[in-house]
Amino acid sequence: MALFRTRIIWLVVLLGLLVLPFFLPNFRVFQLNLMIVYAIAVLGLNILTGYAGQISLGHGAFYAIGAYTAAALMAHAGFSAYATVPVAGIVCFIAGILMGFPALRLGGHYLALATFALAMAVPQLLKYKGIAAYTGGVQGLVLSKPEPPFEFRLFGIALSEDRWLYFVTLAVALPMFWFASNLVKGRMGRAIIAIRDQPIAAGALGVNLAWVKTMTFGLSAAYTGIAGALGAVVIAFVAPDSFHSFVSISLLVGVVVGGLGTIWGALFGAAFIQFVPNIADEISKSAPWAVYGAILIALIYVAPGGVMGALKKLNPGDAK
Repeated sequence: MALFRTRIIWLVVLLGLLVLPFFLPNFRVFQLNLMIVYAIAVLGLNILTGYAGQISLGHGAFYAIGAYTAAALMAHAGFSAYATVPVAGIVCFIAGILMGFPALRLGGHYLALATFALAMAVPQLLKYKGIAAYTGGVQGLVLSKPEPPFEFRLFGIALSEDRWLYFVTLAVALPMFWFASNLVKGRMGRAIIAIRDQPIAAGALGVNLAWVKTMTFGLSAAYTGIAGALGAVVIAFVAPDSFHSFVSISLLVGVVVGGLGTIWGALFGAAFIQFVPNIADEISKSAPWAVYGAILIALIYVAPGGVMGALKKLNPGDAK
């Protein structure tokens, strides 16, 4: 009976997600698209930081690499927007593996500084004149949003480009959340958590520390790169200055706000990243970031374990 009730709840949630964009104006749908994109990126970082215990301040770099991979393929190679997403994931997976090698010898704040250096370097590299023909240099690249493949109306509202992209991003996000959930519950997830908590004991029990750490970094980067590619498609524009180091910090904020070591906390963290700056700007035009900081401090004070930590205290058996 409990299983049947759970399936009914998930079915209702799914139906709600499918009709939601037709109740919102295009701009709100656009914001919702970005929230889903950020949720994928935050989830990727949470796998590395929350589950593996490796602090990264450089995931904005992987987000930028994924975005520029998609943009360059669309602008110069004639790729469709949909085909660029898996390519961006593969490129960032390789980049994450390469970054994972030095991570084997670094930890804590040393790893954080090394990854922060990466986040600082990538936007400058994207401006390099030698590759400006592919990246657009400081001007960036302007893209075209994919049009809906068919005409459709619901409640008299047409399926616009942003509404279509909502379904695209949702179709990418749902299996990625499902995969991450199964990953952390499986053998690989247990190895990741064991290395985080007791690396010496994990090694003694036969866990290959180097392989697990490197693959975790690569997988985390792949998630963020896929998010970057989707973000480029949703915004239809990329420029180096859009990927400054604050992107990396924002993703880490999203991880902490949602809850370290949680899967669905990525949704709450992404909502914070997307909507709280706008709320802060509406409250104070002169000092929006002061309001943002106050909201963040208040949230951490009220829920030190993140939103999922607070939900777990309210319903110990439900929040995961």
